[in-house]
Amino acid sequence: MTIDFAAKKTFDSRLINAPAAQIFSVLSDASLHPVIDGSNMVTGAKGKPERLRLGSKFSMTMKLGPLPYRITNEVIEFEQDKLIAWRHPGKHRWRYELEEVEGGTLVTETFDWSYSAAPKVIELVKYPQKHDKSIAGTLARLDDYVMKTAQPL
Repeated sequence: MTIDFAAKKTFDSRLINAPAAQIFSVLSDASLHPVIDGSNMVTGAKGKPERLRLGSKFSMTMKLGPLPYRITNEVIEFEQDKLIAWRHPGKHRWRYELEEVEGGTLVTETFDWSYSAAPKVIELVKYPQKHDKSIAGTLARLDDYVMKTAQPL
């Protein structure tokens, strides 16, 4: 896990023993985000979202402690089977980069607050530090989900 305050990014990587296309399929399906979310804040997808692509807007039901809320995100970076990122209305981003390597796919998740409308607020509430556990949890859950649903070759 790395927190880079100068670049305003928190990120981690995990090698998942699966092809990038299979992992990307999970990441680009917003209905699966509650299944893989390591923060335990994502509770569901609003409506039946289509497969995410550049420009897609999708709403998620969330909870912060006992308080429920809804957030709409927009996919702002997209390269099939390699990169997907979406931004929050506060302008911070969640990015997934996939690189096929020997033994599977290296997946890097990044919480990027360099674009945030209020980066100092994000730092004051310690989101960069809080997201380190969430990112590790998401990568572990993603790995677990992909491995459980993998189709034999």
